[in-house]
Amino acid sequence: MLDETTKGVFTIAATPFLPDGEIDFHSIDRMVDAYIEKGANGLTILGMMGEAGKLSAAESVAVVRRVTSRCAVPVIAGVSASGFAAITALANEAMEAGAAGVMVAPPMGLQTDAQILGYFRNAADALGDIPWVLQDFPLATGVQISPSVILQIVEDCPTCVMLKHEDWPGLEKITTLRKASDAGARRISILCGNGGMYLLEELLRGADGAMTGFGYPEMMRQVLDAFRAGDIERARDVFDAYMPMIRYEAQPGMGLAIRKYSLAQQGVITHPTLRKPGAGLTTDAIAEIDALATRQARRLADLGL
Repeated sequence: MLDETTKGVFTIAATPFLPDGEIDFHSIDRMVDAYIEKGANGLTILGMMGEAGKLSAAESVAVVRRVTSRCAVPVIAGVSASGFAAITALANEAMEAGAAGVMVAPPMGLQTDAQILGYFRNAADALGDIPWVLQDFPLATGVQISPSVILQIVEDCPTCVMLKHEDWPGLEKITTLRKASDAGARRISILCGNGGMYLLEELLRGADGAMTGFGYPEMMRQVLDAFRAGDIERARDVFDAYMPMIRYEAQPGMGLAIRKYSLAQQGVITHPTLRKPGAGLTTDAIAEIDALATRQARRLADLGL
């Protein structure tokens, strides 16, 4: 089961599709194997990168079952939905299939601290004993959660064991939360997203690892390993080799298409298909990604990677 001590790299998994938009279950198998080979300590599925909002309830359950049946590392299932009945139903299915916990994002429209606190208290009640991750991604949800509110949620909801930190800018938030836990507040795991754009700084601020879906997920493992070894310069050199691609992926509305293209080029998935509606890549964009990938490979070779 997921708990407050969880550390490492939880790769946010894509949902592979065939060209006609149907789920590509054979690619799911290959993708799970590849993510683990590239250093994932766990996988997070049915997140925004997993195009969860484009799946039916039955498809979501089928994806969870396929991943958990294949996966020897912990799996977190995204269960965010507009109502608690849907959240509870998918959470129960995921846990029965072998998931280690679930992830919940706030719905759009929550504006006050009281509304946010009320929502997550109700979510915790609906989930019962299931351990869950608070997804803090205001750029996508439009919901700003202050450190004081996060600390109150953690105090009120013992089953909240992890923060998926994806505020931007958000480094000061990590520092505030860690200072609070040093002073006696309950400490939970913090894994960070945003494509790994601030990974090293987040680790230096007290994060426990990464939970994101960069198209070259081995980057998180390599940076984290160097950080844990105390070789900060090595961590910076590795990060710098990937930074042009991280930057390119960060384009609003294009990130998932870029990631899926990169994963397909590496043979992790068969097709770069996004289920409709979804952005496609132009020939110019593909040429730019290919050029970045070539340069990235040269820089990694210079580092012995």
